[in-house]
Amino acid sequence: MTTAALLGTGIMGAAMAPNLTRAGIDLTVWNRTRAKAEPLAGHGATVVDTPAEAVRDADVIITMLTEGDAALAAMRAAAPALRPGQIWAQMSTVGADSVGPLAAFAAEHGLTFVDAPVQGTRQPAEQGELVILAAGPEQARAALAPLFDAVGSKTVWLDEDGASGAGTRLKLAAVAYGITLTSIAAESLALTKALGLDPALFGEIVTGGPLDSPYLQAKLQAVLTGDYTPSFTVRNGEKDMRLITEAAASANVRLDMAEAARARFRRAIEQGHGDLDIAATYHASFS
Repeated sequence: MTTAALLGTGIMGAAMAPNLTRAGIDLTVWNRTRAKAEPLAGHGATVVDTPAEAVRDADVIITMLTEGDAALAAMRAAAPALRPGQIWAQMSTVGADSVGPLAAFAAEHGLTFVDAPVQGTRQPAEQGELVILAAGPEQARAALAPLFDAVGSKTVWLDEDGASGAGTRLKLAAVAYGITLTSIAAESLALTKALGLDPALFGEIVTGGPLDSPYLQAKLQAVLTGDYTPSFTVRNGEKDMRLITEAAASANVRLDMAEAARARFRRAIEQGHGDLDIAATYHASFS
């Protein structure tokens, strides 16, 4: 049995944890707000109060936190209980510039660092259908296979050096697509309404056609029903777009759509929609 620690039980961590325990992983979980982790005890996880308690007996450590600084802070808090040879699968969405400091911390403590962000939102996480974008040494892959198979439908190994950040770089490109697609759909629905038509008509003309997709349908239904239960929050979307635009600037590439989407997400946060699903950026079209 693999023993694992999960640091971070927000939307994604909480969705992943039951799949890990169902796969026979001996799982200990920590979250800064313990109340968010408590329900996982009902799925067989052990809930603890500190990162150090979580990692003490773990073969594999998973971080699923908001960004690089949060992941590094949690691991620093765990440092007294770390031991050489543990595998650290960093599965959060962090900036490309964050991977280096995280990998350096792992090396300092003798950890095997694997950069392994996930592509997908809450529903794929609940269903064990995430796509894992991984970079790390060959010798870590067998130990990680039961965990990655439990939470994902596919693992794409990109590099044997976790410090390369190949997983994170590909994740930023992939999430840029999802966020800009959401923004385009939200604007199209808003324009339909502003022109005096029922927004459902937009859904009617795209459904079943070449522009349709399950993702588009999910966001359409969120807007049309007004159900913005978060699968991926506006606040996290804005954070990711910040990381994406920073990476683009460092690579000297222009991302006009990403810049516009980030401004739209900031506007939605100012309107009070930050903790709702990113489909709520629909409201950013209206003052």
